[in-house]
Amino acid sequence: MLKLTAAVATALFVTTSPLAYAQTASTAQLAHPSAAEWKKLTDLRIDLVKAALQMTPDQEKLWPPIESAIRARAEGRQARLAKIVETMGKRADESPIEVLGNRDPIAFMQRRAEALAQRSADLNKLASAWEPLYKTLSPEQKKRMGALALFVLNDMRDAIDRRHVEAEEDE
Repeated sequence: MLKLTAAVATALFVTTSPLAYAQTASTAQLAHPSAAEWKKLTDLRIDLVKAALQMTPDQEKLWPPIESAIRARAEGRQARLAKIVETMGKRADESPIEVLGNRDPIAFMQRRAEALAQRSADLNKLASAWEPLYKTLSPEQKKRMGALALFVLNDMRDAIDRRHVEAEEDE
């Protein structure tokens, strides 16, 4: 069990490191991953979850809707990040003063609300897809799933913390 946990943690670190770097890089340095790179990252995440769960054949039958929901969320995330990169690219020629002067807070709030609504809908679809399988998981599988979730959340928190520190250093 310890070897599996270590392998899962290592695989997760390796697969999320490029994304964490992309989140901490400045906009000018942000390299937009290709569709193939996004697909590979999603495939690795899916394989990681499947390896951690060690599903039975009956449980495997419940997996396809989960994988579809995971892929749909990844595509949504990719589209949101591409839109951000596009928006930042359009404003790259503007000075910070021009950016502040030309901002429209109402349009920003509307765009943000749309993005959050889409993320909410995607997350609800994922939760609905997981529910039938989750009910069949053994206590050990649930424990592994919980550990994996905590690891991912900690990794995300660390990436956010790094972004805050870098933002403070840039000021």
